[in-house]
Amino acid sequence: MRVPLSWLREYVDVAETATPDDVFAALVSVGFEEEELHGFDISGPVVVGQVLSFEEEPQSNGKTIRWCQVDVGEAQGGIRGIVCGASNFAVGDKVVVTLPGAVLPGPFPIAARKTYGHVSDGMIASARELGLGDEHNGILILSELGIDAPVGTDAIALLGLDDVAVDVNVTPDRGYAFSLRGIAREYAHATGAAFRDPADRDFAELQPGTGRTAVVEDASPIRGAVGATEFVTRVVRDVDPSRPTPPWMVARLTLAGMRSLGVLIDITNYVMLELGNPVHGYDLDKLDGNIVIRRAEHGEKMVTLDGQERTLHAEDLLITDGSGPIGLAGVMGGGTTEMGETTRNVLIEAATFDPITIARSARRHKLPSEASKRFERGVDPLIPFAAARRVADLMVSLAGGTLTEEGGALFAEVFIGGIDLPAGFVQGLIGVDYTDEEVTGALETIGAEVTADDSGWNVIPPSWRPDLTDKWSLAEEVARIHGLDRIPSVLPTPPSGRGLTDLQQGRRRVANALAAAGLVETPAFPFTTQEQNDLHGSATGESLPGVRLANPLDGQAPFLRRSLLPGLLQIAHRNIARGLVDLAIFETGVVFLPAPGVVYGTDEVPPLGVRSSDETLAALDASIPPQARLVAALFTGHVTPRQPGRAAEEYGLSEALDAVRVIADAAGVEIDVVQSSRAALHPGRAGVLQVRGTEVGYVGELHPQVSAAADLPGRAVVLELDLDGVLALAGERVVAASLSTYPAATQDVSLVLDAGVPAAEVSAALSEGAGALLESVRLVDDYRGEGVPAGSKSLSFALRFRADDRTLTAAEATEAKLAGVAVATERFGAQIRD
Repeated sequence: MRVPLSWLREYVDVAETATPDDVFAALVSVGFEEEELHGFDISGPVVVGQVLSFEEEPQSNGKTIRWCQVDVGEAQGGIRGIVCGASNFAVGDKVVVTLPGAVLPGPFPIAARKTYGHVSDGMIASARELGLGDEHNGILILSELGIDAPVGTDAIALLGLDDVAVDVNVTPDRGYAFSLRGIAREYAHATGAAFRDPADRDFAELQPGTGRTAVVEDASPIRGAVGATEFVTRVVRDVDPSRPTPPWMVARLTLAGMRSLGVLIDITNYVMLELGNPVHGYDLDKLDGNIVIRRAEHGEKMVTLDGQERTLHAEDLLITDGSGPIGLAGVMGGGTTEMGETTRNVLIEAATFDPITIARSARRHKLPSEASKRFERGVDPLIPFAAARRVADLMVSLAGGTLTEEGGALFAEVFIGGIDLPAGFVQGLIGVDYTDEEVTGALETIGAEVTADDSGWNVIPPSWRPDLTDKWSLAEEVARIHGLDRIPSVLPTPPSGRGLTDLQQGRRRVANALAAAGLVETPAFPFTTQEQNDLHGSATGESLPGVRLANPLDGQAPFLRRSLLPGLLQIAHRNIARGLVDLAIFETGVVFLPAPGVVYGTDEVPPLGVRSSDETLAALDASIPPQARLVAALFTGHVTPRQPGRAAEEYGLSEALDAVRVIADAAGVEIDVVQSSRAALHPGRAGVLQVRGTEVGYVGELHPQVSAAADLPGRAVVLELDLDGVLALAGERVVAASLSTYPAATQDVSLVLDAGVPAAEVSAALSEGAGALLESVRLVDDYRGEGVPAGSKSLSFALRFRADDRTLTAAEATEAKLAGVAVATERFGAQIRD
């Protein structure tokens, strides 16, 4: 919220010596966040000048300039010669002259300079050059603004260009602060300065008259809340829309971040900023009959003020007349009844709308507006009468209108329930020993009514604070008013036995280990297509149930993922498209695995502020599909680039298997690889990952067609594991194995067996038969050719033996090796190769 200081001073006593930093400090002390300072960034000399004469001089470029003699006052050197390209002024007009040494917004320094054959000793300024609007077709004529100031008068002060605005961030729960009324009240709370409420008027003069009362026909209220509870109308006739908006109002609106759009619209915007209640004006002569507030009909359309035709939703609240919709309530008016240059009679509307209705309409139509920003946070229900009258008064004084007795008021009784605040509650919650007088004084300061009772107090919040709904929010107000700096900084003692669970520690170990191994973690969005779910979510590519989002961010990816690979493929494609072609990336994240035939989701939304029952929580849990946490990695490009004396080396299965070993070491398990097939992987280059016979994932090279579909230029290798499943199989504690101090005994063995037997199964047989003395077994060769029967292969293994209590003899190592070979022979018919 941008707050011009001159405007703020009208409603609260801000010291003349107070700087913008002082105002910022005061507002920060009551809970606002400082943003930035806004001003016109103009420095003088900028004065009122009068055109004494001019000569029009056509130029060779087709442009005609005026060589002007302008009186800027004796104090500024009297008469100055100035070149001007505009032609909308006449001799005798008073204009704004920027003299050498002045600086305009941009920054644009002014200096005497030679142009078009003359030395121009300054510049006659337009509204846009002064920062007062977008008008740049001609210079600013002061008489058109109703100003007749003496020549030489400081134009910066005259036009309000010396004002500045402090900008503070307003949190969503404090909608009342989107107004000068609200900010001035908060400044008074912070400094103790006197506050003057701009809405404090005799209620009798706020009565709007008769004959123009609107009707609400809300057949489908949202959550039982009628769309409009107040709708005040007033009629001002014989306005002159051609009158200029006063410079002080233009300056304030500009500093507040709004453009000047003509005196009638400027007045409604000014009052919205002043009081916080959006106000809309209709061209009365364009209205067709009485106003009716209703919900939209299915398929109904309307054109809003921005010229866009919008298809309406049944929840949208409309302002209508006999012709149909003339406004999207609380969001934006309609084009058919817009005030314009021909408007002579105005119907003023000030209303209170249901915040949920307005918020949904603004988001549904992607139409955030200054009005919706206020209505969706809740406006003071007692302010529409004052807002309508304030607009009417300004249209009379600034647009020459006449206030009539026409109007109407639709309103409901405003009931604000009391909140019980137990004695001692604030002190116990905040941790500060406030006195009872401090507690009640703070609440009365913000406008609440406080009544003592047996247990403490009953507090009725002010009408402009819908965010005060319970004793906790009241306690926060007491702390805010008396200063958050009074709250002691005490570090709580953590209870024993807390910290990360074993599962959380395991997840971190795995992620850290992969990152330490050189992979880059790349979290992806969990959204994908049904086709990608089927391809990567199952081994066969069969159709699988998926969770479809009701309102997806991307309509082409409306399903929640069953695998992490679609996201990694998208990330790889994006990086390769930007020139990063050598990738080793991974992600740990959840996937969504709905059971066939089960419908997930619920339309039941538990109320806020109340702890739901166990049954409700159980129902909510049941409405969520099972979620498993996986880890996946993708390798593509070169593991080492080409360099002198060495060719480039592509990522392959060996790098993927190394990553599997990294995961296994971090998790504290042994992961075996068994050859298999999978729809998304290259035939013959895929394997299932197992822990003690339990399948936990897969590894392999992507099928070339899958790589091509993902726009990957070369080979890609992937892996995916059930991370939580692996950690569960590891148990709760990983015990480090002891290191033997005795030397190892190494032996090799080559076995001839059927070519279809997986090497991993042969390795497992050797390990089982050799027993505890076998420390490691590693495949070193797979030979098929001369000397080996057709249909067979020769597998060579390097074996390492070690005992914990002695040095093994060669005979012991050989005996253990042969025991392993015996098991391989029994299972696969393996024979030692000569």
